[in-house]
Amino acid sequence: MTESGESFAKLIGEEAWAEIDDAWVEAVAARPGEVTRHAGVLQQLVAAGRERQAAELFEVLDEQLVEAALWEPRLALLREAGRLASGGEALHRRVAETLRRLYGDRPSFEAFAEKVGLFRAPDVVPRTWEKVERLLALLAFDVGTVVEMQGRGVGRIVEVNLALESLRIDLERQPGLVVGFRAASRLLRTLPAGHFLRRKLEAPEELQELAAADPPALLGLLLAGSERPLTAGEIKEALAGLVDEKRWTSWWASARKHPQVITGGGGRQTYHWAASSAAALSALRAEFEAAAPRERLDLLRRHASRDEAFTRGMAAGIAAHATAEREHDPALAFESWFALERAGVLQPDLGWTIDDLIGAPADPRRLLAGLEDRILRERALAMIRERRADWVEIYRDALAKEADPRVLGFLTEALRSVAPAERERFLEELLNQPRRNPAAFVWFVEQAAEEAELRARNPLRLLQQLLASLRDGAFTPFRSRLAAMIESGGTLPRLLSALSEEQAAQALALLERDHALADYQRAPLLNALTLRFPALREGAESGLLYVTPEALAARREELQRLTQVEIPANRKAIEEARAHGDLRENFEYKAARERHEYLNARVAALHRDLGRARPLDPATIDASEVRIGTRVTLRDREGNERRLTILGPWDSRPEEGIVSYESDLAKRLLGGTVGSVVPVGESELTIIGIVPYR
Repeated sequence: MTESGESFAKLIGEEAWAEIDDAWVEAVAARPGEVTRHAGVLQQLVAAGRERQAAELFEVLDEQLVEAALWEPRLALLREAGRLASGGEALHRRVAETLRRLYGDRPSFEAFAEKVGLFRAPDVVPRTWEKVERLLALLAFDVGTVVEMQGRGVGRIVEVNLALESLRIDLERQPGLVVGFRAASRLLRTLPAGHFLRRKLEAPEELQELAAADPPALLGLLLAGSERPLTAGEIKEALAGLVDEKRWTSWWASARKHPQVITGGGGRQTYHWAASSAAALSALRAEFEAAAPRERLDLLRRHASRDEAFTRGMAAGIAAHATAEREHDPALAFESWFALERAGVLQPDLGWTIDDLIGAPADPRRLLAGLEDRILRERALAMIRERRADWVEIYRDALAKEADPRVLGFLTEALRSVAPAERERFLEELLNQPRRNPAAFVWFVEQAAEEAELRARNPLRLLQQLLASLRDGAFTPFRSRLAAMIESGGTLPRLLSALSEEQAAQALALLERDHALADYQRAPLLNALTLRFPALREGAESGLLYVTPEALAARREELQRLTQVEIPANRKAIEEARAHGDLRENFEYKAARERHEYLNARVAALHRDLGRARPLDPATIDASEVRIGTRVTLRDREGNERRLTILGPWDSRPEEGIVSYESDLAKRLLGGTVGSVVPVGESELTIIGIVPYR
């Protein structure tokens, strides 16, 4: 309790009622707006049985507040001690008067007051305060109020519709947006005068000038007004239109280096504003002292250039801890060494060097196991190769534990020329026992999409293991990466070209019965396999129709148009023609019926053809010989060259050099290789080039 409150409590305890009156007059005259303190004294009087005196003192304070035009404190007094007023209607009247004084100039005050029934049932005091709360909630979103809507920017309320209980807002990104009363408090945030986003809406020119003249000042204005630290992306979005996009990088570099800008957040870096440079340093020192060892390294990286003395202090703390923990945690010591080196504060008298961590007799395997950062692991591995004769053995052990695809590539590439046997052994183990190292096997599969050498090692075995991994729970973390290897351009479709005839038959059986594949995944693979190995078609479904994805899409679009547009329109035309009377002499009816028969026949044909259509995938087409989906370069006896693309009947355009595989010329070319001579009439054509059609 305050000193004044204690004085009144003492007077009430002594029952010095007359002295209380005098003290009260003095107190409210000196500090009329301290309503909470005054209301507490009134409550003490009521508790002491002096309710009448409390009511009289209430009136004294109320008069003082009215005289001084302190309307917000008066509303608070009426809320806390209003029951001391003379009757419910008197209280209601005072509340209404106070609200009118406070908000009567608002555009929608009268309408809102009527909406909540402020001036009705004045004798029901609890209802009065319910009405006040509803009124204040509505007034918070009156016409002219500047609001922010998350994800949609800032705007101004331009209309209040009481009948529909909604607001219309002109947002920067969406003018004319309508929001219901109930949703407004959840979706909208009112922006007070001086708020950065409000100033951006009302006076953008001022902020643009500030952005050019003093970048840190503009950043400080934004951060100081934010309720939470902001990411770089959020800052850039908030400053859109104020800072030239072309100058953003240099502007941001200048603004964020201000000593009052504090960076935090680790992986998702955030920024906030300190009251002063000294306050910023004090906050950073406290953060450094409380931080874990690796968090300290991050703080050094981010703030090394802020203050020389502060940086030296951070470096001393990091170096001391790294030295003390070097034997126990060599990875931390390694990270600390390079963090200090990058910051330019590596101490020459540290007492140990990087060779003590990597060179003999140290065991660098413990160090590698503790390095979570990929770049540092690669650096450590490079240093191990430079400093140790047994680096191949260390690399071999690292391969068995590594999960990062880039580090796996680093390791295998290092072994390729120097220790090929170790690399071969590793790859063979992955192919035969992928569950031992699921991450490395997924890397192997992804590499095989680009390296023909990896696909050629044992394509059928790789196909089997890839399909098996799709069902294996050990590969759950990598499911999306494996799924991508099934699609066009991935490892699995490319493997089909590496299969022998015998392997192809086994692969066909695998693909047909494998439950890990969805039908939409299986169909193009089976199609590609039968295209690559025509002999497989003998036991497969006959009458297949090979088409490009574009031609397939066009036919599907045609079918949709027929069933959803043209046939319904034709039915309507038939009904309209039927209404004209005698059908025997009704030309419109006959024409509509003929159109009906044609449309239904066309739909049936499309359904039939689409059922046997198989899309061509350029990534799976083997161009070692002329096949469906290849582009062939031919030369005649005179040396003239022409190009033919062999596709399906849906794609045939002879005038453009695209012929159907059902044509006589295509049938003569299919199966030919570069150098083959194909008789055409009285002439001959020599095949001089074969490539996929695109």
